[in-house]
Amino acid sequence: MNIPTNILTMLAGIALTLVSLWYGKNHGLMPVEASSDAALIDGLFDSMMTISMGIFLLVEGVLVICLLKFRRKPGDETDGPAIDGNIPLEIVWTAIPAVIVLVIGVYSFDIYNQMGGFDPEAAGDSAVVQVAMMPGDGATQMIEAQSKHRGHNHMALGIGASPENANHPADLTVDVVGMQYAWIFTYPESGVTAGELHVPVNKDIRINLQAKDVIHAFWLPEFRLKQDVIPGQGTELRFVPTRIGEYPIICAELCGPYHGGMNSRLYVQTQADYDLWLQSQVASQADDNQTVAAANEAPDTRFLAAYAERVGIDNKALKQLHAHHSQVHSL
Repeated sequence: MNIPTNILTMLAGIALTLVSLWYGKNHGLMPVEASSDAALIDGLFDSMMTISMGIFLLVEGVLVICLLKFRRKPGDETDGPAIDGNIPLEIVWTAIPAVIVLVIGVYSFDIYNQMGGFDPEAAGDSAVVQVAMMPGDGATQMIEAQSKHRGHNHMALGIGASPENANHPADLTVDVVGMQYAWIFTYPESGVTAGELHVPVNKDIRINLQAKDVIHAFWLPEFRLKQDVIPGQGTELRFVPTRIGEYPIICAELCGPYHGGMNSRLYVQTQADYDLWLQSQVASQADDNQTVAAANEAPDTRFLAAYAERVGIDNKALKQLHAHHSQVHSL
């Protein structure tokens, strides 16, 4: 039975579309979604995977068909027909990628705006930042620069509040400092400082990022968030965690010889568990203060104090971090 070429082409197009759509939703390349913004990013990624699979099957399919249909027949020693350009075909294969790139660009822009990353008033700003290496011990010198956007509703860098929540304060604010080779988390409302990040689930979280020495990158793969942290230039990340669990915090910028060890953990907890953790940290802080007041400082604390002063950590934060470090090693 001879099937018309038009019918075969239509069936092939339907099959190619169905396979591409299925693969775009079932590629399994992304980690679990742990924030409200993750679904937006995954939607964009799924769309790109669908388009990529469609193009891949189309190109490879044409190649296979050409290999089978136009292969040289036994005894045929003639040359193929001379083909010198095809203007309509060149227009088509130029226009299709251009339209795809344009659509993906507009889609990406819309998602970035929904997440709160777009600040038109801050476009083109670049605060003056100078970072220099100190001679001798290899430590870095931090020179603070002033941002031009301290009066904005959200900063130019990073992901701020979504447009509908731009005028609403976050439920919880955490100050994060990146330095070689650790993340330090401070809760301004309670004064707690820790080496790991705890947040309650389904709450609007705002993270203020700063770097004390070199450029770092705060990356939360399960939250689909990654933001460079530049010395002297404040950065903001705002998100709503939607999945209880423990997640890695990774520095995604090569920040020095021990860059691989610069990681921490993010714990998304119920409100009750988060309150218990916060209370335990506050109580631990009080106990540490009493112990320090009654006894001489530990030798290692005095040793670390010299470096803490250099990177901008006060004694209170240092004692909390030292207590946390001791607890981890006692487990």
